Amino acid sequence: MGRKGRGLFINPKKFGQNRPPCTVEIVSFLSCLAANQNNDDKCVKEKNLLMACVDANSGKKKKPWGTINYHLQRLSKGK
Repeated sequence: MGRKGRGLFINPKKFGQNRPPCTVEIVSFLSCLAANQNNDDKCVKEKNLLMACVDANSGKKKKPWGTINYHLQRLSKGK
């Protein structure tokens, strides 16, 4: 049940803490909706900023190169 071997292990959740894209825009849009009783006609500026951010980030795909644990295991096999 436990981990086999005594290799090096890094927790990837603690290693790289990146914010998801458009977090600031989502929060500002939702706070505007809450302040205006869910009337999105008064939140046009925030809505446009959110849509522009989503459109800008929708085409970006990261090239999957594997996790850091995969590379650590791969390098330790060469010893």
